[in-house]
Amino acid sequence: MEGNFHIAESMGMTEGVMQATGLDRLNAADADEARALLLACAAVPRWADEVVRGRPYASLEDVLDAARKVADPWTDEEIDAALARHPRIGERAAGGDRDAEHSRREQAGVAGADGDVVRRLAEGNRAYEQRFGHVFLIRAAGRGPEEILAALDERLDNDPATERRIAAEQLREIAVLRLEGELS
Repeated sequence: MEGNFHIAESMGMTEGVMQATGLDRLNAADADEARALLLACAAVPRWADEVVRGRPYASLEDVLDAARKVADPWTDEEIDAALARHPRIGERAAGGDRDAEHSRREQAGVAGADGDVVRRLAEGNRAYEQRFGHVFLIRAAGRGPEEILAALDERLDNDPATERRIAAEQLREIAVLRLEGELS
């Protein structure tokens, strides 16, 4: 459908031709393509497979609701796998794949932070990783560097079980926001 739109567009014949929505493309994609799109949102194969199996979805809200439900709860192994794909807050994600693109876009607000904030984020990241054994994760989209730093400082006081629960919640939020972005 999308290819037909671009052909019609190049010929000046777009009237009456509808472009497929992201949801239409997800619903029509083969299972491997749909799974790859979901894995770029969160590197959790079971989650991606279950969301793919739920197709077709009638609305964007339906697929996002399904993604939330399937992600709650994630196992410790699934959380570890998803965390392993996330860069540290304040560090630029390497690579050209979709999840790296998502991370760079989500952390854009941190990129302009002043030197003191960058230093404090780096120190906080190190302390967090020593305490909890994984990267500090927060839904960075829509948050400024000072807000992220305050959350990092606050979460360093959490016990491991509480922090694990919060990290899982943040992963779910990030996955659903990324999926919404992919489909919007």
